[in-house]
Amino acid sequence: MNIDALLAAMTPTVYARLRQAVETGKWPDGTVLSEEQRESSMQAVLLYQSKIEKSSEHMTVNDKGEIVHKSKREFREALNPEQDTNSIARFKQDDI
Repeated sequence: MNIDALLAAMTPTVYARLRQAVETGKWPDGTVLSEEQRESSMQAVLLYQSKIEKSSEHMTVNDKGEIVHKSKREFREALNPEQDTNSIARFKQDDI
């Protein structure tokens, strides 16, 4: 299967299952991944992250295959793009 066909066939659900399998070393049914399955799944996950998913995670792989690390500030801004990171939320006693 070529890369374009693989990406076209990979839904967000399939990506999530492959990612979980790589992270845990097991398929959702509990079966342990072989080393070959883990390597193939890892490649598919990294490919999906680099070409499809625009992730707000601290560390990802970009479309050139390079690992991208975000600073704490960039990570916070990606999670809350509309929140001013310099402001502090203040509550009145009645709000709590």
